[in-house]
Amino acid sequence: MNKSESKYFNTALRLDEALIALLEEKDLEYITIKEICWRAGVSRSTFYLHYETLADLVNETAEMINRRFLSYFPRQKEELLRSMNSREQKELILVTREYLLPYLRFIRDNKKVYRAAFRNPGGIQADARYGELKRHILHPILTCFEVPEAHHAYYIAYYVEGIMAIVKEWLRRGCSDSVEMLADVIEACVRPKGGGYEK
Repeated sequence: MNKSESKYFNTALRLDEALIALLEEKDLEYITIKEICWRAGVSRSTFYLHYETLADLVNETAEMINRRFLSYFPRQKEELLRSMNSREQKELILVTREYLLPYLRFIRDNKKVYRAAFRNPGGIQADARYGELKRHILHPILTCFEVPEAHHAYYIAYYVEGIMAIVKEWLRRGCSDSVEMLADVIEACVRPKGGGYEK
């Protein structure tokens, strides 16, 4: 990364952090670009060099938070990708408490950013964000369970959008239900019959 790229990246990071700090104080509807710029120590013209709209910043901030979360598990992810073809079916169930609990705790701890991302018209662009998950994990798992390839897109849409819908409702309720209860709900919805993908 050269000096100008580094400066550009650092400015974007300051704007992300400014938005997060403001979301701790008030809802997105009451936050202005002027406030974000003041908090980040940049001019409005600098803001518009990075983003067209506030929604663009919200989406990027949600992506940055997701990257922070995913960075906690890089070894597990690489190990999972390497061993995908040699795993038994019972080991290919990814919606387990082991994965759900830290994920849900992270969302709860960053709920203002996630709520803001869901409220903005672009949503959190799950299709774009989960491309790697779909390509390297979900498609191979469905193949192992002999789900016809023509059905993969539907299974994946249900899987990703269904979990997002549950999380969205939980956020709407202020994350008042426990992380453990929500994990139970997601597990029951995703694997209702005997813990596997039924044919």
